[in-house]
Amino acid sequence: MAAVTESASGDLIEVFKALGNPARLQIMQWLKDPESSFGAYEPIADRRVVGVCVTHIQAKSGLAQSTVSSYMSTLERAGLVHPTRVGKWTHYRRDDERLAQVAEAIGTSI
Repeated sequence: MAAVTESASGDLIEVFKALGNPARLQIMQWLKDPESSFGAYEPIADRRVVGVCVTHIQAKSGLAQSTVSSYMSTLERAGLVHPTRVGKWTHYRRDDERLAQVAEAIGTSI
C-alpha cells in the first residue's frame, strides 16, 4: 500500500475543506452539467469552454455576491475550478482532470 506524501495529504485536505461546505459542493455539482444546471440563464459565453458566469452562480444559489466570490476562490485554491475572464465577468468551469486525480488519490491512499 502506497503511503500518502505530506504534499499529497495537504492537497487532499484542501479539497476536503473546499467540498466540506454544502453550498460549494452544490456549486460543483451544478458545474458538472452547466448546460442543464444553468439553462434558465442566458450565457454570456460558451459554458463548455469558459464555464458559468459567477453572476449566474450567485443568482441560482441565492447567496450574496461576496459569498459566492469567496466560495469560488476556495474552490480555485483547491484546484477544483478554473476561472476565465470574459469582459468584466468571471466564469468558472470544473477541472475534471484534477477531480479524477483526487478520486484516484482517495482510492489509493485512504
